[in-house]
Amino acid sequence: MQKNIRNVSDIEQELEIILTAEEFKPELEQEFEEARRSVKIKGFRQGHVPAGMIKRLVGPSIEATVAEKMASKHFGAIADAENIKPASRAQIDSFNFDGDTLTIRMSYEIHPEFELKDLSAYAFTQAEYTIDDEVIDREINMILKGHGTLVTTEEPAGSEDTVIGDVARLDAEGQPIEGQNNENHHFNLSYLPETNPFRTALEGKKAGDSVEVTIEPKEEGDETVRYRVEVKEVKRLELPEMNDELVKEITHARFENVADFKADVRLQLEQHFTHKSEQDLLEAISAKLIEEHAVPTPKAMVESFQNMLVENAKRQVGGKLPKGLDEREFLEAMRPNAEKHARWLLVSQKIAQVNNLAVSDEDIKAYAEKEAEKNPSLKAEELFSTYMSTEFKDYIVDTILKEKIYDVIKSKVTITREAAAVPTQEEEEM
Repeated sequence: MQKNIRNVSDIEQELEIILTAEEFKPELEQEFEEARRSVKIKGFRQGHVPAGMIKRLVGPSIEATVAEKMASKHFGAIADAENIKPASRAQIDSFNFDGDTLTIRMSYEIHPEFELKDLSAYAFTQAEYTIDDEVIDREINMILKGHGTLVTTEEPAGSEDTVIGDVARLDAEGQPIEGQNNENHHFNLSYLPETNPFRTALEGKKAGDSVEVTIEPKEEGDETVRYRVEVKEVKRLELPEMNDELVKEITHARFENVADFKADVRLQLEQHFTHKSEQDLLEAISAKLIEEHAVPTPKAMVESFQNMLVENAKRQVGGKLPKGLDEREFLEAMRPNAEKHARWLLVSQKIAQVNNLAVSDEDIKAYAEKEAEKNPSLKAEELFSTYMSTEFKDYIVDTILKEKIYDVIKSKVTITREAAAVPTQEEEEM
């Protein structure tokens, strides 16, 4: 066998494989023999069709099959021997049977070669959140809101209140447009942005008041829209008293007193914001290293991430994209994000390679023991057995390797911890 490798670009290669008759003819003859035994042609008994006729009828198909088998057989060995790192499935561009020689030409994408920059040259700031009594009280207040009761108030509406009113769209003369009204519409002012025209108009109003709301055009060509709201009722959320009985009720008797419940709230918040701090740091690190390593990304790798992002979006909205949203356009819109994912994969793989990172069975066992400690109902031995199974092992190996890569990065870059205000739920969701 002869092989010729040509670099087309930093991420593309072509491979020419030249095989001798000794290497490919046994496979070719076997394929023809199988075809001779199975092909049915009128006028000939099955298995007795002349070889020349078999070659004329199915010869091209058989040659294509043999070329595919030979390419598959030899490509892996060549890739290992030449340290080729394919980023896509190799495609056969052409093949030619010329007497005692079979020449196969293939193309494929490869992982680009690049130098990893000195990680010690980078510095990052990590948020350090302190969970104090004010933060805990704010969280408990959010919990209480889920168990509160809306009661009617005669006072003017505040920013946290709900205003119930009849809404009518107005024409140019300020008269209601027939068929464009909405009775008993609920405006939860706390859910509306501070600059929302309805919130601005309704704050401070009470039952019996009438207000007009003007919606200015957002884009050129849009028209100004006017509404009138007749306020019928203002409701305010009345929170229950936080006591032991309420704690038992809302936690289904998991906790029996306020002190224990508050301690658990503190613990949950500390875990949440510790995780948030770590995730924000990792995102900052990956964004910086992606920016600093402008390596070309293989098309196949980018397309894989595009498909993953689209499928994730589908799952979040019930399994399919909303009507009217063109999937091809959405797929293309995901390309910049997919390219970042692909580049980060290349950079993180390079970090693993340079630092000789790998995942052993002992690493998986240690990971199982750590996970079992988090939940007393789980047994480390059973988890380890699950993690080693065909269905889970690749995922667990990838998870552990990511942790090792992250640990290496953190050990090399400079990280400064900085006190940060604990964000509200609304700020986190923005």
